[in-house]
Amino acid sequence: MRRVLALFGVLTLIGSLTSCGGGETKAEKEQLRVGYQRFGGQSLLKARGLAPNASWSLFESGPALTEAIKAGAIDIGQTGEAPPIFAAAGGTKFKIIATSEPVPKGEAVLVKEKNGFTSFKDLKGKKVALNKGSNVNWLLVKLLEANDMKITDIEVQYLKPAEARPAFDNDQVDAWIIWDPYFSLAEQPGVKVLADATGLANNREYLLVSPEALRNKPDLVREYLRVYREVTDWGIANPEERVKLLAPELKIPEDVARRALERSAQPLAQVDATIGDELQQIADGFADLALIPGKVDIKSLVDPSFSDVLK
Repeated sequence: MRRVLALFGVLTLIGSLTSCGGGETKAEKEQLRVGYQRFGGQSLLKARGLAPNASWSLFESGPALTEAIKAGAIDIGQTGEAPPIFAAAGGTKFKIIATSEPVPKGEAVLVKEKNGFTSFKDLKGKKVALNKGSNVNWLLVKLLEANDMKITDIEVQYLKPAEARPAFDNDQVDAWIIWDPYFSLAEQPGVKVLADATGLANNREYLLVSPEALRNKPDLVREYLRVYREVTDWGIANPEERVKLLAPELKIPEDVARRALERSAQPLAQVDATIGDELQQIADGFADLALIPGKVDIKSLVDPSFSDVLK
């Protein structure tokens, strides 16, 4: 009798393991795995604790976040305008379901005052640091275009923010193209803004979702987007309360957070054909400069299915 009971227990265990294999468990399906960067509306949403069905993963940059989408490690995440294009060129599958209003003052070229640079043209032959595949990569393209320069006219140093900051501080590079809040953190005495993206790039943020999450968790995605919008709107209407919440979440001083938020926090917006055209122009620009392997149909990845949440 004991042998029969033991055998029954083993078979039951095997059956339960088999039923869990090859797919998400019920607990995983009830969680929306969110990738976020150390800034913006998602950080505010996390700080306020208003997304109980979300689990959070922090990334230093957009390219790292899109790699996590490709690996199936997260369901949804927000990046700048360039990372989706580089990701699509690399075979990552996703849809773009929301964007933000333009944030042109949220990225800039930083230089040291002591070097006497007065325009981007002064950087000819100089070392310029930036994160490859991030939104600042497109700003570089537009700066070169606006100043009748080629990428070979400067020495591009592709460095992640954690690498670029010490390189900039120690004069190992002459300029750093960077976004908030790293931008705001670097605004120390002796550092000046040589140029920002005004008139050159919209520097929008984009919300990317994996096809699996759209298929298996559409209600969670919709609810997340609804709360995300509400929290973003609340933050814009209550800037000082937003600073008090975000500064400790971002582990930065309140004055740094305030400066960055004043120029970079923008409301969410719906995606449409116009947004698709804007992204396609950027993708074509990267392809023309051979910064990505070939043409990318990024416009086809814009999905307006959740636009009703953002009206």
